[in-house]
Amino acid sequence: MRVEERFLNYVSYWTTSDETGTINPTSERESALAKILEQELREMGLEKVYLSDACYVYALLPATPGMEDKKSIALIAHMDTAPDFSGENVKPQIIEKYDGKDIPLTGSNSWIKVSDFPHLKHLKGDRLITTDGTTLLGADDKAGIAEIMTAVEEIKNSDIPHGDIWVCFTPDEEVGMGTDGIDLDYLKADYAYTVDGAYEGDIAYENFNAASAEFEVKGISVHPGEAKDIMVNAALIACEIAMKLPKREIPAHTEDREGFFHLTDMSGDVVSAKLSYIVRDHDKNLFESRLNKLRALEVEMNQKYGSNTVNLNISHSYENMLSVIENNMYVVDLAKDAIFAAGLEPVSSPVRGGTDGARLSFMGLPCPNLGTGGYAFHGPYEHVSVNAMERVVSILKQIVANPIDR
Repeated sequence: MRVEERFLNYVSYWTTSDETGTINPTSERESALAKILEQELREMGLEKVYLSDACYVYALLPATPGMEDKKSIALIAHMDTAPDFSGENVKPQIIEKYDGKDIPLTGSNSWIKVSDFPHLKHLKGDRLITTDGTTLLGADDKAGIAEIMTAVEEIKNSDIPHGDIWVCFTPDEEVGMGTDGIDLDYLKADYAYTVDGAYEGDIAYENFNAASAEFEVKGISVHPGEAKDIMVNAALIACEIAMKLPKREIPAHTEDREGFFHLTDMSGDVVSAKLSYIVRDHDKNLFESRLNKLRALEVEMNQKYGSNTVNLNISHSYENMLSVIENNMYVVDLAKDAIFAAGLEPVSSPVRGGTDGARLSFMGLPCPNLGTGGYAFHGPYEHVSVNAMERVVSILKQIVANPIDR
């Protein structure tokens, strides 16, 4: 089955994860696609095919004779789509040969503009799939699933020698729970790749260090006519905290490896107020410096307004996978060689976020992230190049065709 045919089938399934959920899968609708993938893998003739109660799909293509001593690889993608925008009733548009111009979205009278997405200039002549503007497309990450399925099927039906190849499709990546229920005792891989990026020549192995931070402010309320030297306005203190942080160090003014403080939510009144931040930086020392700046603000506000007026809670989210990957650079070199073999220039862009690969790397499974050929994820302008998806299939085949000695 062609990668495009698979992709169009997969995006017809509504798999939006639920950000209010607490266990895998966060939405039962994710299971419908999981069952289809389980069936396809069985029909393909793979072994150890297993759909867990937590909605993780596993399968193994065993090593070819004489290659059993090579390191085992896992190819991983996620089934859910982001809750940022509707993923229900997707109506793909197919552009046979893209002319390099703005693309009309017939369902919403909107356009994918080259001025907004300059990479479109490099997709001229490609076969594109877009949304109709009323939903997201689901290339994130059903393009990755289609590419993995197609590559594994072609490898199985070829004479390519290879070590053990594991496949794993996960739920709930978009709500930060993609690795929560993964069973690495079942998935016996030595290294892995998530296939969940954009440009098909990308090999990402750096991501943010991340934490969430919450300021809770306690105030004192009295009648405003009798408030002098008594009232403590929690909402105003919250505003003061926000204004003390660097005004340019926010997502709207940063790029590449630049970190930020991102105010995600603010609420309150005179009696109580709350500020919620996410804190990000690629550099570990700069990241710690950002957290210390928040801690210093807590001390400063309590000295000014009284002890226990402000309480700061910091929760660490994930770390930069670079610290793991730099000790296992063979996973990067292997991917770069495969990308070169596909006629592309490999790039290693720092991920301005986290990846399941980062979490897996710290769980003992070195796992960079590869591109899919999809762009503008999480919204109505999402699109993917079929030509790029076909190149990713070739890249995956090339990677497994060069197994690593144990």
